[in-house]
Amino acid sequence: MTERAAGSGSASASASASASASASGSESGSESESESGSGSESGPESGSESGSESGPESGPESGPESESGSGLAEVEAAAAKLARRFRGQAEACLQLGSPLYSALSLRAAESIADRGPIWDVVSPMADLPGGAMLTLRFLGATHRLALAGQAPALAAHYPSCGGDGDAAAAWAALVDLCQSSPEAVTELLDRGVQTNEVGRAAALLPGFLAVAASTGLPLRLLEVGASGGLNLRWDHFRYAGWGPASSQVDQGDPWSGGPRPELSPAWSPQLVASRRGCDVAPIDPSSSDGRLTLLSFVWPDMARRFALLDGACAVAASVGAPVDQASADDWLSAHLASPEAGLATVVYHSVMLQYLSPSVRSRLLATIASAGAAATRAAPLAWLRLEPIGGDLAGDMEVRLTTWPGAEDRRLAIAHPHGTWVRWEA
Repeated sequence: MTERAAGSGSASASASASASASASGSESGSESESESGSGSESGPESGSESGSESGPESGPESGPESESGSGLAEVEAAAAKLARRFRGQAEACLQLGSPLYSALSLRAAESIADRGPIWDVVSPMADLPGGAMLTLRFLGATHRLALAGQAPALAAHYPSCGGDGDAAAAWAALVDLCQSSPEAVTELLDRGVQTNEVGRAAALLPGFLAVAASTGLPLRLLEVGASGGLNLRWDHFRYAGWGPASSQVDQGDPWSGGPRPELSPAWSPQLVASRRGCDVAPIDPSSSDGRLTLLSFVWPDMARRFALLDGACAVAASVGAPVDQASADDWLSAHLASPEAGLATVVYHSVMLQYLSPSVRSRLLATIASAGAAATRAAPLAWLRLEPIGGDLAGDMEVRLTTWPGAEDRRLAIAHPHGTWVRWEA
């Protein structure tokens, strides 16, 4: 969740170029709601053909009938636009390894274009901008009902619920759910998409260790856009032999088949001195409702992601990590106001910058730059981030690290959006 740290040297300029590219791209997520070509979609107003035919001079037939025609054109345009978003989501799901959601998103796009049962459920929210990710809200809402036991027919075909993964049967159950219980689905669409991708901790791990090794100091963790704060507990996960052997989260070996980072220093419970995060809508992963919310936004046929998240929720029950409800810029400004000697402060985020408004982004980056300029060897600052390359949130991500004093910026790795693999470069 990063961007440029203007005014702190050439390193910040490099980071700025990388971050601003990611922030200006697609508004989809790496859980991604891909909306290619969204800039040219003029919205529901397009398609009205009233043009210069206006006023009472057009004759009595131009009144109510004209308004009715205009209204129909707006509905058709809105349905077409939303159908395009669902088709884009289908492509992203397939690219990221969820053939089940890809198939369901394609069928949903057809239903929306034809103004069928899915359109009936999502149409009240059709005016949401692409960045609000209505596609993932819909998929998450129906998945939540399946996980909660309120949609047993759908659960029978969702692997996350012990189902068989039959896409055709899942589609039939999904349509039936939307027809029989539309209110149950619609009321959940108000919930914003909340993901806490535990696999991304594997991409960030070597960056944390690099800061600890170079400074020789315990880490003070500050995560912006932390959601449920699961990745604030990254040092309680297991990675290719690094980390506590008893961890309920085993990331495996994401560097297999390529260059390997040096996982040093060795794991120690004293490695992290403090951990805290912020989010505009934080979730408590130790609560049953919070856990259900996070699990509902994991795609049901992605067993590894589901298992990692489930294990991380268990870790959260025993490892405290406060997540404050706050805007990223205000929160970080308060926490970086005074350097903390004897600790290496690490500001970090993953796939988050595109969700910030331009003004919040600018202030966040200015805050990091200012804190970097004030950093000392006794109170160093690091900025670690995993963000999309070129704005493609369904494509590869890059891991970058900037450290102060010195404003040294470098790209550490390229990674899968979910941390499934990490190609080490540094």
